[in-house]
Amino acid sequence: MAIKARSASAKGILSLYKRVPKRYEGVEPRKFVWVSLHTDSRAVADTKAATVWQQMVDAWEAKLAGDNGDAEQRFAAARDLAAAKGFRYLRAEQVAELPLRDLRDRFASVGGFNDPKAAPDMAEARALLGGAKEPGIAVSRALELYWSLGREKILGKSEDQVRRWKNPRIKAVKNFIAIVGDKPIDEITADDMLEFRDWWIERIETEALTANSANKDIIHLSDILRTVNRLKRLGLALPLSDLALKEGEKRQRPPFSVPWIKDKLLAPGALDGMNPEARGILLVMVNTGARPSEIANLSEARIRLSHDIPHISIEPEGRQLKSAYARRIIPLCGVSLKALRAFPAGFPRYRDKAGLSGAVNKFLRENRLLETPEHSLYSLRHAFEDRMLAAEVDDRIRRDLFGHTLDRERHGKGADLAHLQRAVQAIAL
Repeated sequence: MAIKARSASAKGILSLYKRVPKRYEGVEPRKFVWVSLHTDSRAVADTKAATVWQQMVDAWEAKLAGDNGDAEQRFAAARDLAAAKGFRYLRAEQVAELPLRDLRDRFASVGGFNDPKAAPDMAEARALLGGAKEPGIAVSRALELYWSLGREKILGKSEDQVRRWKNPRIKAVKNFIAIVGDKPIDEITADDMLEFRDWWIERIETEALTANSANKDIIHLSDILRTVNRLKRLGLALPLSDLALKEGEKRQRPPFSVPWIKDKLLAPGALDGMNPEARGILLVMVNTGARPSEIANLSEARIRLSHDIPHISIEPEGRQLKSAYARRIIPLCGVSLKALRAFPAGFPRYRDKAGLSGAVNKFLRENRLLETPEHSLYSLRHAFEDRMLAAEVDDRIRRDLFGHTLDRERHGKGADLAHLQRAVQAIAL
């Protein structure tokens, strides 16, 4: 019977096979299984051999994995070896609290335990009796593990979305290490977390930051530690509760006023110094209220200029939308329609790339095109919403155009494209 190893090499498993008790030396694998089943009947053995042989291979693979010098892999190998033997890995103190019958079963499953002439298999003893040393995972290492353990969190995200998702988590870990140190996560105390929290309070007081900045760091750090603790099955009681700071009133980006948009942003030549694609995205925002990233990532197939009612269709093409409600169609009117006619294939310079908002805001600031220092490119989205409110556009239509959820259950498909066009034309610039 051929040895089929899933992770360890066949050569490595054979080397372990050679270390079986002397009475089995030279026995072929299939016959070795028969002997382990305490039968010389081929018919009886064949009905069970496949399962038992796979259990042996699993156990040998786990032992091989435990031979390396990586503490995390050694601990994982002990868990796998316990599972191959039909048990769940428990720490020594948990094993000691088991009922006598369960405890006896564990001891009896340790190779060599019932043979007075043989030494117990210490790898199996550590796996079944809780003697494997749990690895100390530093906070920096926890972040590395988090990228793979939490990979479901980035499903559907584009490369740039993944980058923007990772950056605040990297920042949170760097901040924590700078204040508390790169401690093993099992040594993080409640005092450590309070020290990190106090550091943020001091920054808020001296640097005019908001509690929201602190809370984001705490939330990201906590998520990293909890994910690693749970998925690495460390069983730690992490001191991560009651750390959030009370947030004051959230600052809202103010909308551009209609006169400012007409007389400043849309004045002849006002945006001539901006690169053409960034200027095009800004102008599309004026009468769609779409997010800059949504416009920047439009493909040619989603820009439908030849339709009876020209429109854009915002869909999750190679990237994740902000929410399920962000998938929508928006009619094109006024300066936004004119701008997209110059870019029927979209905006490749900014497709799934960073830098759009920074470049536009810098241009607007340097050319005194921001209505106040608090205004930004995103203020065009809020201006579009304010114009819809002033025109008394139905709440359902406003939310559908903006990609916002309803405060009530949705019924029906909502307004058709012609209805949406009439709503937008009424406020278009």
